[in-house]
Amino acid sequence: MLAIKNNIMASNAARHLGSSYDSLAKSVERLSSGLRINSAKDDAAGLAVRELIRADVAVLQQGARNGSDGISMLQTMEGAMAVIDENLIRMKELAEQSATGSYSAAQRTIMNAEFSEMADEIERIAGATKFNDIAMLNDTGADDTVEIHVGTTDTISITKTDMTKTGLGIDTGLGGVTITSDTASAVSGTATSWLTIDDTGASTYTVTITFTDANGDNEEAMAVTWATTNAPQTFSLQEVVESINLVSRNLGNDAEGNDLNYATAEAVLDSANGVYYLKLSSRGSLMDGVTMAAAEANSGTTVTGGWTAESGTVNTGTYFESAATQAGVNILSVTAASSALDTITTAITTKDTARASFGYKMNRLESTISILNIQAENLMAAESRISDVDVATEMATLTRTQVLAQAGTAMLAQANSMPQMALTLLR
Repeated sequence: MLAIKNNIMASNAARHLGSSYDSLAKSVERLSSGLRINSAKDDAAGLAVRELIRADVAVLQQGARNGSDGISMLQTMEGAMAVIDENLIRMKELAEQSATGSYSAAQRTIMNAEFSEMADEIERIAGATKFNDIAMLNDTGADDTVEIHVGTTDTISITKTDMTKTGLGIDTGLGGVTITSDTASAVSGTATSWLTIDDTGASTYTVTITFTDANGDNEEAMAVTWATTNAPQTFSLQEVVESINLVSRNLGNDAEGNDLNYATAEAVLDSANGVYYLKLSSRGSLMDGVTMAAAEANSGTTVTGGWTAESGTVNTGTYFESAATQAGVNILSVTAASSALDTITTAITTKDTARASFGYKMNRLESTISILNIQAENLMAAESRISDVDVATEMATLTRTQVLAQAGTAMLAQANSMPQMALTLLR
């Protein structure tokens, strides 16, 4: 029907042209972005799957970076342990040197000084080696693992290790056993009495101090005697210390020519309470027990103060605290050096075990990083198949919609000219 009020053909052509133009715009958007899904209306279900995959890929990639950081941390610690290894080897070399009988006590003292310095350096390395302020070589028992997150829920635990002197069992010092008095003194000098001896017979009062080892193979014994008078005599803590050390510094040499002289006693300050106590220490590092016995020549002697004992055993726990074995490895004698060789060997084994554990953790992390990268790659391929545009197919669609849009434009022009035909009938 020829009409001039409604141009149905033009409306129809415009509608088809709009549809072709929308399809053309979508193809252009997809080709320019490289994505098949640019908004939820393109593919709502596909968009939801794609975003979940993208999140998983991001987590896997960060997990791989976490693994790399973990390797960096372990490499830092393992490098420090390599230096600790060098120090332990030097300590064992010094112990072997001191264990031979061709060196004097003075020469062993020099060797022991270097031996102690090596141990102190190991202690410093264990405390100073950190990664992002995380120390792995001085574990104190609390929070002793580091968790490396390598995925959504997966972690790899790395156990810290204790490479300090205590952890390796190489605390240096004289070793042996100590015993500390229960009786305190406000000052160590002559102003305050620590021990009072009242002997009406004017004779002597003797205390015998004996350090022993568990096997009973060795002992260190010394007898300290005070000459007494009829009147009560008081002795300060420092005077008691000097009386004991006067004996222990004159013990002479043993059958092998080793110097036995040393200071047994010292006045130690309890800084918290501001008082002094008597501390007795063995010379030998293998000693682990101590006995004390008091004896007076005159049965009428009374003793008060430091160890309120007139005769018999001066028991620990009564006048002295329980004997304490003190940590200490040294090479000051042939015996001590031979013992130090075994101690350092154990320390090296402990260090090697810890260092090996860091090594296989690094290998595991490398394997984990590899599988994480593969998983991320496969997920990216899956995401690409869902989300990326197929350029060849989309180009074919673009060409088709271009032709349709061009044809629609031409037909719309023709449809708009149709009402002009009706004018010829109106003339």
